[in-house]
Amino acid sequence: EEIERETAYPDGKVEKVLKNGCHLIFFPNGTRKKVDSDGKTITTTFFNGDVKQVMPDQTVIYYYADAKTTHTTYADGLEVLQFSNGQIEKHYPDGKKEITFPDQTIKNLFTDGQEESIFPDGTIVRIQRDGSKTIEFSNGQRELHTSQFKRREYPDGTVKTVYMNGQQETKYSSGRVRVKDKDGNVIMDTKL
Repeated sequence: EEIERETAYPDGKVEKVLKNGCHLIFFPNGTRKKVDSDGKTITTTFFNGDVKQVMPDQTVIYYYADAKTTHTTYADGLEVLQFSNGQIEKHYPDGKKEITFPDQTIKNLFTDGQEESIFPDGTIVRIQRDGSKTIEFSNGQRELHTSQFKRREYPDGTVKTVYMNGQQETKYSSGRVRVKDKDGNVIMDTKL
């Protein structure tokens, strides 16, 4: 690009105005700033390799050279971080966070303290504020973990519960109920 004018300042800064209307500013520490002819697109390349771009819609894209991480802040408050390992985090203005891991697992962190993870195989894990956990497997089975018991529900209606004291209870879809003590001894069985 052709230079229209060049100004050197006492502090060592140099400003070049190009014929196309762009402004280039060079700082003594190696930082460079480019203001596009629209006056709204500004790119700053810092001496350490970081790059900050301000777009006409006020989106700010900041690239951290050392970490190889891009942090984009949109005008509506959404922030997106893209890490060099492929992890992507979205921080929403309402406080919700969504993390997509390199293996494509998605974790949602809600403002009320609940969490939800969606795994590539279709398994979904939900954790409530009280610490209880629900696991939904892609094969239709479901597990519930609480401080008192762990329960697995099968697609055929069978429900197996293991209590914290080790006792096991299995309710079959036929109506049969079998209870075992912590050592696995049957203490009740209602064969129908």
